[in-house]
Amino acid sequence: MHVLVLGAGPTGLVTAMVLAKEGHRVTVVDQDPPPPVGGPDRVFADWKRPGVGQFSVAHILLPAGYGRLRHELPDVVDQVLERGGRPHNVIAGALRLMPQGAAEPDDARFATVAARRPVLEAALLAAADHTDGVTVRRGTRARGLRTEVPSGAGVPHVTGLVLDEGEHLSADLVVAASGRSDIAALFPEVGRQPRHIERGWRYYTRHFRSSDGGAAPHMPWPLHHHNSVSIVVVPGDSDTWSVSLVTSDRDQGLRGLAREEAWHRAIALYPGPAPWAKGEQVGAAVAMGGVRSTRRQLVCAGRPLVTGLVALGDAWATTNPQFGLGMTAGILHAGLLRDVLRETDVRDPVELALRFAADTERQLEPLRAGLARWDTYRWAEIDADIRGEVHHCDDEGWIQHVVGRTGGLQDAAVMRAMGEIGFLLVDPATAMSKPGLTARFTELAAGAPRYAEGPDRGELLAAVG
Repeated sequence: MHVLVLGAGPTGLVTAMVLAKEGHRVTVVDQDPPPPVGGPDRVFADWKRPGVGQFSVAHILLPAGYGRLRHELPDVVDQVLERGGRPHNVIAGALRLMPQGAAEPDDARFATVAARRPVLEAALLAAADHTDGVTVRRGTRARGLRTEVPSGAGVPHVTGLVLDEGEHLSADLVVAASGRSDIAALFPEVGRQPRHIERGWRYYTRHFRSSDGGAAPHMPWPLHHHNSVSIVVVPGDSDTWSVSLVTSDRDQGLRGLAREEAWHRAIALYPGPAPWAKGEQVGAAVAMGGVRSTRRQLVCAGRPLVTGLVALGDAWATTNPQFGLGMTAGILHAGLLRDVLRETDVRDPVELALRFAADTERQLEPLRAGLARWDTYRWAEIDADIRGEVHHCDDEGWIQHVVGRTGGLQDAAVMRAMGEIGFLLVDPATAMSKPGLTARFTELAAGAPRYAEGPDRGELLAAVG
């Protein structure tokens, strides 16, 4: 079987390698140029991908995604390490800050490999180039889909791609792994179906490395929520790290964070992450807006809109990047497609479309829907911050989150449970089923602050100016 993959990002390349190992022939098409030749700093500085707006923003490969790569595509992990990626345990730094935060043997499940996204993608591309059955064509833009309407099917069937140069590529299956790009540009019928779009977020990111040439310190918990803003601190390759301030896209008062002096005045107000902004800045600051959560369905009311085409990762649904789930969700989605193709004949395109949609709905839609609910509550919380009020909500999951986001830094069991959920290792019900855990959440709820230590909104606005 010949599979065409549209998009050579993490989801597209992992999909290509996973399917090639099943014996399929895979061609990956991507409009952006390949990475430059050189070390990780050269790749980070000089590789431009106009088709990926978030290419230089903070990224992290979650433990669930790392575990899948290590098991199924170990060459990818080796390539990342060769390019300066470093082993990283996402809870080890936070445990060191606890009086009773001793490590446990099964904390190895929180392991991953840290690398800036351009470096990670360069490693994925190198691994794909060495995978039999995979051909990657970069700098090649798809102009549209080749379609036909089989007799009696009643819906368009995709048979390949039409490239900008007029070249036609035929395939038994086309996989849209084009990230946040809108696949409706290639297939207008998709654009006529309802698409759920949430409000969005704005990111203000800077990358650093130690100013004295030493290794980066131990990372704290990667995500902290404060009045009006969230702060993300994640490690990268080659002893680098990034610090991001995240605001609601409706918060006009904090748009000044795009200015360097305002960003540094603001981050200095937060005792936890402030030391991480004192290194040597690497590359330009990145300010990115329009980061919205969407969902695109190719099966509606039990009927495919199209056959011969499936959408994976962000091409199917985008989520809030604060949690770093996109890359890992795409890796999981690639495995799901592989499993469906093992059990479904591609010559029955309607059954393939329905089966893939049903499995996606069962395995990944709960994750997307849960994040959408979180977004709704967090936006409401920030809106209340802007009004000078306190947000109240009776949703049990949100209450657990509010307790866990600060209480987890005081209690190792709570932190591990929040990590298992947030890093996609187990589902929330399983994580919360441990004996005594619910009672511990209840105890912490009585005294855990709503936010980690930091300024109120008035102090933050004064710093931003």
